[in-house]
Amino acid sequence: MLAKRAGAVLLSTLAVTAVGAAAPAAASAATTDSVLAWYDTTAAAVAAGGATTQVTNSRTWAIGWLAAARAQNGPHSTAYRRAALAGAVHQTLITLIPAQAAAADAALAADLATIPDGRAETEGLAAGRKEATDLLAERADDGLDPASVNAPYTVPAAAPGIWQPTPPAYAPATQYGNRVARPFALRSAGQYRPAPPPALDSARYRRDIAEVKAYGAVDSTVRTQAQTDTATFWLGSSFVLYTPILRAAVEQSRGSLADRIRLVALFHVASVDTQIATSDAKYAYQLWRPVTAIRAGGDADWLPLHATPAHPDYPSGHNTYSGSAEQILTALFGPRARSPYTIPSPSAPGVTRTYTDWHVPSLENVDARVWSGIHSRSADEAGIALGKAVAAHTLRNAGRLLAG
Repeated sequence: MLAKRAGAVLLSTLAVTAVGAAAPAAASAATTDSVLAWYDTTAAAVAAGGATTQVTNSRTWAIGWLAAARAQNGPHSTAYRRAALAGAVHQTLITLIPAQAAAADAALAADLATIPDGRAETEGLAAGRKEATDLLAERADDGLDPASVNAPYTVPAAAPGIWQPTPPAYAPATQYGNRVARPFALRSAGQYRPAPPPALDSARYRRDIAEVKAYGAVDSTVRTQAQTDTATFWLGSSFVLYTPILRAAVEQSRGSLADRIRLVALFHVASVDTQIATSDAKYAYQLWRPVTAIRAGGDADWLPLHATPAHPDYPSGHNTYSGSAEQILTALFGPRARSPYTIPSPSAPGVTRTYTDWHVPSLENVDARVWSGIHSRSADEAGIALGKAVAAHTLRNAGRLLAG
């Protein structure tokens, strides 16, 4: 129901924007799918030369594609719209990932070669570049650069329930600075902060830890091979795992060129804000990880199947990302893909999985973090809910975001 309401608000907003506008000029069918071409160019640039922090790379996508979406406003020909997309994304990539400028230049030349020369192409390219330049200036010093994201964190004194560095590396905390970064749409990082995690002496928390201890141990005797495979498949970066999922939606979409650009833009705007909200909640509650809880409970040698990330348990960041992605895709595409889509995993080389909707990946992600031994189920479920709430907020504010 939440997805339907948010999607309806967005569609209503876009409809209102179009009221009274002149009919778009007729355009010949594009011979090149510019949206997929620039999607793949963005993905390749980020993979080859992106930042070390996930949210910084999400920001690159958000800026480039939100600028492209803003450049679509008004009645324009297809040539103009394609050139505007090219101008916005190209300008963003050469600015934020200059090491990939040559590849971006080549992509621009290839795309423009398929767009008819003339005023529409020239004006569209200029409009896209201007929107990108303006948005880059607007987002300057937003706190999403790697140094700001990983601002130093002073570990509090050890106490029951309080996060401490985890074995085997006992690495310093990461993503502490996210919580004070500037969101795109949220009024504040804590606007949708979830309720506190279950109390340590509650039946729910005891059940959560017992589940992780049994199913998430490196030497678990109850976790099945299928569960181990799921944990390993979803271990990698959510940003990387969801790049082909979003691409499948973009490729299968029956929407206009502008609609498909907006889908990518709002997906990544919601993702950035979700990651900011996640760190806000993590460091507000500072809940210890399961490995710390289990060892404090008497099993001093217990280790999880996979190494625990260096930040607090609640809520799960993997699952806030999943919740946000599912919400955006369901609202703007529909609950099911038009045809099955297949994705790889950075943490399971050579392995692929095939899905038919956007919900099953979320379900698998919830289980995976428990079976990896790195999150409580409460943290996973709170993550899904937080991601959906932030994404729904993004959709409710889509008109403002897209207008610029």
